[in-house]
Amino acid sequence: MALAFVNGRYLPHAQARVAVEDRGFQFADGVYEVVAIVGGRLVDVDGHMDRLARSLGELRIAWPMSRPALSLVMRELIRRNGVTTGLIYLQITRGAAPRDFKFPVPAVRPTLVMTVRRVARFGSPAQLADGVAVITIPDIRWLRRDIKSVSLLPQVLGKQQAVEAAAFEAWMVDTDGLVTEGCSSNAWIVTADGTLVTRPTDHLILAGVTRGSLLRLAVELGIAVDLRPFSVGEARTAREAFLSSATTFALPVTRLDDQPVGDGQPGDLTRRLRQAYLEAVCGVRP
Repeated sequence: MALAFVNGRYLPHAQARVAVEDRGFQFADGVYEVVAIVGGRLVDVDGHMDRLARSLGELRIAWPMSRPALSLVMRELIRRNGVTTGLIYLQITRGAAPRDFKFPVPAVRPTLVMTVRRVARFGSPAQLADGVAVITIPDIRWLRRDIKSVSLLPQVLGKQQAVEAAAFEAWMVDTDGLVTEGCSSNAWIVTADGTLVTRPTDHLILAGVTRGSLLRLAVELGIAVDLRPFSVGEARTAREAFLSSATTFALPVTRLDDQPVGDGQPGDLTRRLRQAYLEAVCGVRP
């Protein structure tokens, strides 16, 4: 039986509930994190907890429990569900209060929900062998994308557009024609001279935890890195491209807007970085 954690209690999924006036439901007044589980352990967990702390701070939401206690509960939920390969999702909202836009006074207890699910793998054999397709769409989100907020309607619409176009992901594009990021991933290209390019972190994109680890590994491997925006046109003529996230690690992009990227096959640099990530961060040996 799958168990969830809701406000201090381990409950069967069917019994897991939050209040109807929870501000996450009413206003999307909350934040979340998704952490991969490989070999029964949390991947890049310190980076995810650091980002959670920042998101909570930006929205002035209190921790529902101490950071060490939260880490213990995460591991206990994984243990109780018997998951060795999967994902853990945690969401913290400002809590339940009579519906009003302003913060409740006095402050209410934050709501904490956590769930765990099994996944077979982080990228199917076909996706790794052939790469995935991506479409481009206008970026219509708010201007605080650095906060991992549960307000995800633009991404929902973008993901649906991708599905309807038989694509894996949608890369969002600003008014200058520059790629910001994917609906649930960061975007990367490799130039003709082998330079790795990805947009620098600011308020316009989310600082991906997997992204940060890949950048560190690229430097260790001696790969040239250029932190700058890139255009859709540059992406279409890149030597290779890939996307990264906690649920995909580094996944090759071989088609963009139904046109091949590079030779239409996963590139060597993408493969090299993914393997480095599996070994260094996930502890997976070839």
